[in-house]
Amino acid sequence: MTTPLMPVLPLPPLLLIGCGKMGGAMLAGWLELGLPAETVVVEPSEAAVGALAGRIRHVGSMAEIPAGFAPAAIILATKPQEAANALPALTPLCGPGAVFISIMAGCNVAGMNALLGGRALLIRAMPNTPAAIRRGFTVAFAGPGVSEAQCELANRLLSAIGEAAWVDDETLIDPVTAVSGGGPAYVFLLAELMERAAISQGLPPDLARRLARATVAGSGALLDVSGEDTATLRRNVTSPKGTTERALAVLMREGAWPALMEEAIEAATARSRELAG
Repeated sequence: MTTPLMPVLPLPPLLLIGCGKMGGAMLAGWLELGLPAETVVVEPSEAAVGALAGRIRHVGSMAEIPAGFAPAAIILATKPQEAANALPALTPLCGPGAVFISIMAGCNVAGMNALLGGRALLIRAMPNTPAAIRRGFTVAFAGPGVSEAQCELANRLLSAIGEAAWVDDETLIDPVTAVSGGGPAYVFLLAELMERAAISQGLPPDLARRLARATVAGSGALLDVSGEDTATLRRNVTSPKGTTERALAVLMREGAWPALMEEAIEAATARSRELAG
């Protein structure tokens, strides 16, 4: 007997505040899930919305949000420094029927709720830029009063751009921001430095670029599908007394990569906490 497939429930209307790189990536993922045309996107730049504009309602400012519009979720994807000006205008939407999902780095639940008049139901989330190709990783925290159904909706929205995980302690969003939110930049820096080093060893620039990018991308793909831990994968590449072992002796010596990465994550975590006030 064949088990019938469960129907895919349509998404409810949403309100997206900000359609930059991350907001746009999220919007594209939601459209693939069947986002209703009643969804409203507030974004001053028409170019940022681009070809998606015809599939949702695009407005240039908060003042243009249709009167009586009641979205199931309001996604705060504007710049963190704009929160103080943007959030108070959204207080009429606060209530048990709508949940705010913020991806603004460094903005904590208490601070955002104060700007929203103290009545908002808030989820704080930290995605990363691989969301643009549906390979992101988002960690979320649900604030007081958020219902199970609202968490399920948020999880569905966040899963549309990759993997999603949840934490019960909001302070953990700060190291998540440092590791995952900023992590793609660290990987891109690795590829950048590998390319530069390859050129310094005499490789043509075009070949150096292709080698560095393909090596980083391929290694990431292998890491994604492998069941082995990262240390084992590293050892698998490292032949005794070989070239890789010689290179790792430099990268792993005292004060090099292990210490610098720890210092970098600590610095980013501290900055996230500073932004939260």
